Order: sequence, then C-alpha cells, then structure tokens
Amino acid sequence: MNILFVGAHPDDIETFCGGTAARYKARGDKLYFCVATNGNVGSSTIPPDEIAAIRRNEAQDGASILGAELIWLGFDDEFLFDNRETRHAFINAFRIANPDVVFCHWRNDYNPDHSLSGYIVDECIHMAGVPNIKTDSPPTKKIPPVYYMDTPAGVNFEPEIYVDITDTFSTKVEMVGKHKSQNAWMKDLFGYEMEAFLEIPAKFRGLQAGVRMAEAFISSRRWGRTFIRHYLPDCLQAMKH
Repeated sequence: MNILFVGAHPDDIETFCGGTAARYKARGDKLYFCVATNGNVGSSTIPPDEIAAIRRNEAQDGASILGAELIWLGFDDEFLFDNRETRHAFINAFRIANPDVVFCHWRNDYNPDHSLSGYIVDECIHMAGVPNIKTDSPPTKKIPPVYYMDTPAGVNFEPEIYVDITDTFSTKVEMVGKHKSQNAWMKDLFGYEMEAFLEIPAKFRGLQAGVRMAEAFISSRRWGRTFIRHYLPDCLQAMKH
C-alpha cells in the first residue's frame, strides 16, 4: 500500500507517527512524508532562510531512515492559511502519493499549523480525484481513510485506535534525532528533553492499549470513506463504554 503522512512541520511525522511508519515500512509498504511548512521561524539564533534550509535537510534525513519520499510544500512556518494556493498544493501532494491510507494532525491541536493542516487534509482528500481541479499530478481514483495523529502529551485527544510500537520505538527516536535544530529549539521554548517527550506518551498510550509502547489515533468519519475496516498494522481498538 501507499501510506501518506502529512505533518505541519519538519519533525511532526516522526514525533507523532514515527513508530507506526516504521511498522508500515517493515511490511513493505511505500511511505510518503508530506511536510506543509518550512520551519523558518524554528530557531532563537538562526535566520529564517538558513534555518529553513537546515530543517529541510533534517526532514530528508529523517524520512530517509525509512526510505520515505519527502514531499516538501514549503509554506511559511506558523503562517499556514486555508486558501486556493494551499489547497492546490495539498491536493497535488495527495496525487503524488496516491495513498491507500492517510495520517494527519488532529483538527483541534495546540498549534495553528497542526490544526489547519489536519483540517485541509480532512476537507480536501477527496478533491484529489476531481479531474477539473488541475495540478501538476494526475487525479487519483480512490478516497482513502484518514487517521488523526495524537497531540503533544495527548492533550484534548481521546484515542480510538492504537498501534503497538514497542519494537519500533528505537527507530522513532532515531528519526526524531535527525531533527537536531528542532530538538534544540523545543528545549529552549518548552524546556523538555526529546527522549522523555517521546517515551512518556508512548508508555502512557501503551498502558492504555495493554502493550509496552503505543501510538494513538482517531479515524475521520466522513461519507465516502471506509471506516468500518482499519488499515493500520496490527491495530488495537479502544473499548467504548
């Protein structure tokens, strides 16, 4: 299958979905990492153009660990807007990946780029199959299921599905470790250590799911999509009371 991960910033996919991406890679699936913004405000000391170039290289290094194809949209960090230009860029990315499954941010996340990128994915994924919407790549022929990734520390996120990442957590850490400039920036901004930021949520979601480490997701229920069947690797569904 073709698996498309859409992140707002260069490190988001690895941080919130890296273990699951590694599970897909182990199955032999084709991975696409689509990054919406260029990270050009993500430093206290490095100028915008320079940090954007650094973060693109780091994104490529992270994606390369799993052999994922990087789709770089290049919008300004913290200034992602829902307009015609942005929608066309996202739709073209969907067409490049031609995905069977899509992952994106929760639509009510802490960061506006996170929330808006998730909104655009959820609203526009079906438009990739509309021939009269012209982009560089040809239209797709299917509407894939969409899954929302967890939020930082799980805030405002009630999981529906979990993926056991016990065996791929080390790969997730390796991938996030490629984003050295972002790790330094986030420590400066929020004061956390990268491994703890990854390990604590993974163990907490694992405790919920009954495994050692897990990543958590919610499926988007929209007409025209398949949501009675899940296409995540060995997923565990949450109990509903």
